[in-house]
Amino acid sequence: MTDTASAPSLKQLALGDLDHELETTRRVLERVPEQHLDWKPHAKSFSLGQLATHLTQMPFWVTTTIRQNELDVAGAPRTEPPATTAEIMRRFDDNAAEARQALQNADESTFGDRWTLRAGDHVILSMPRLAVLRSFCLSHMIHHRGQLSVYLRLLDVPVPSIYGPTADEQ
Repeated sequence: MTDTASAPSLKQLALGDLDHELETTRRVLERVPEQHLDWKPHAKSFSLGQLATHLTQMPFWVTTTIRQNELDVAGAPRTEPPATTAEIMRRFDDNAAEARQALQNADESTFGDRWTLRAGDHVILSMPRLAVLRSFCLSHMIHHRGQLSVYLRLLDVPVPSIYGPTADEQ
């Protein structure tokens, strides 16, 4: 028999995951050298600035997933990449605070409700809100953070600890 009285709620678990990944992502974003925002490791790759901008937007997906039942990205305006590392950090911090607040205020009973991402009539994904938070929001952020850490390494910028020490931080 398990003691369910002390078991954390789904929201508490999700907040713990979110806080950890936001803190880790922030450490990586702090290292972005603004003199290289236009740099690309390959012609098909995002520039450093575009990748950092995308990461600053990832917490917005958490907020949107909590506060709306769907998002239609058709015709969504493109965000201009920031010109400075300070602007990258401001955008990330603002979006992270809003995401955390949205999750903190979320009604846990809606975590099983279907959430849909679409581009006009084309449904990109539709799954339970909690699955969207885990896969599309957090895992997506982790994926792009990994890309950013490779960009930093290629630019000879010390990579911070992510899930353990790096060659730069023992």
